[in-house]
Amino acid sequence: MYRKFENVLNNWKFDNPFTPMMVVGARQTGKTYIINEFCKENFSNYLYINLEKEEDISSIFEVTINPEDIIKHIEIKKEISIDVDNTVIFFDEIQVSERAITSLKYFCEGNKYHVICAGSLLGVKLRRFKSSFPVGKVLIKYLYPLDFEEFLIACNKNKLLDEIKNCFTSFKPMLESHHKDAIEMYRYYLCIGGMPQAVNDFINKDLKLMSFDREIHGNIVTAYIADMRKYVTSSEECIKIQSIYESMPKQLGDDNRKFKYSTVIKNGNKRQFELPLDWLVSSHMLLQCKKIKLPEIPLSVYEDNDNFKMYLSDVGLLNYIANVNFSDIFLDSTFLFKGAITENYVANSLNVNGYCLYYWRSKYEAEVDFILQNESGIIPVEVKASINTKSKSLNEYINKFNPKYSIRLSLKNFGFENNIYSIPLYAVFLIKNNQ
Repeated sequence: MYRKFENVLNNWKFDNPFTPMMVVGARQTGKTYIINEFCKENFSNYLYINLEKEEDISSIFEVTINPEDIIKHIEIKKEISIDVDNTVIFFDEIQVSERAITSLKYFCEGNKYHVICAGSLLGVKLRRFKSSFPVGKVLIKYLYPLDFEEFLIACNKNKLLDEIKNCFTSFKPMLESHHKDAIEMYRYYLCIGGMPQAVNDFINKDLKLMSFDREIHGNIVTAYIADMRKYVTSSEECIKIQSIYESMPKQLGDDNRKFKYSTVIKNGNKRQFELPLDWLVSSHMLLQCKKIKLPEIPLSVYEDNDNFKMYLSDVGLLNYIANVNFSDIFLDSTFLFKGAITENYVANSLNVNGYCLYYWRSKYEAEVDFILQNESGIIPVEVKASINTKSKSLNEYINKFNPKYSIRLSLKNFGFENNIYSIPLYAVFLIKNNQ
């Protein structure tokens, strides 16, 4: 299964091969698989070490963080000889050893070691790192679930993908039959999401939605909850983390989708849930979208830290947790939560493309779903789940702030009118951070 992350790995090999790479992402996004395949195909010698399972190797780092000593002790433990010039070492589940992470600084300074590392909850470990983190000595890269472009490639829809790209570039409407085909694939993606195991099952079932095994999503959610119990020392914090995660459908089902602590438990407050919420964001299980007080450059300066939305890392998992019927999505039934599903999909797509997530809301309740900062300035993005594109909120924003242009995402075809780009929801992956 093709992943765009292969380009990141290839760039590392050719541009920074002696700087350790750290791959961060939620569990089951395919980190181990893609790194494993890359290492096998690109190096004459490959050594895989799972620090969670191989405790005897993990214990080496408690004795030394000197690369030469580490290599020597690994050779003794495994009864092998390691040719460091031609061997890549993959330390998986590196988050179990803080000393192993610290050692990456010295692997980098040795200027001869090829080291990649990854971990299911590496983001949490980095946020709560107690030792000296090797700043500037490690390349940190993020792997997300498959986006819609990768989904189309996996489903062997390369010609349709090319046409979507051509129409986006020229901004000419797609032929209506192609437009309908793209919407059909988009609806498939809303149901399946981008978790590799789920996409594989969908492909193996010949793209037959009703044959898809929804328990794949269930097993992933179960694994996430197991991580909460395994990697959180306090049972009280674990309960809070799980409660937040399970409250997400209700949070997104609210009219303005603003995250409310009181939705998690009655009378809940920031003091109770700030750290558990940070855990979920650090683990990449949830994405945070902050309200801005003013749409000015740089947006980070105008963040309203007390008002934000949260989205799940994958739209397929959202539908599973919310118990949404696939038929309601695929047959385009009218139901309120469809707007939340669509927003979550857009949030996932923008996040993959490197955007920090922001939204704007006036004191009179006008709201623009996403505010982007790119080379064109500050750009408002309105999300519509259907072909209905009427919106007082976007008009209010335009009249007040006069952006260079605006974007409206919906099921309508490509178009441009009144300085608003109409972009079909299936083409969100083409809204890059350098436009």
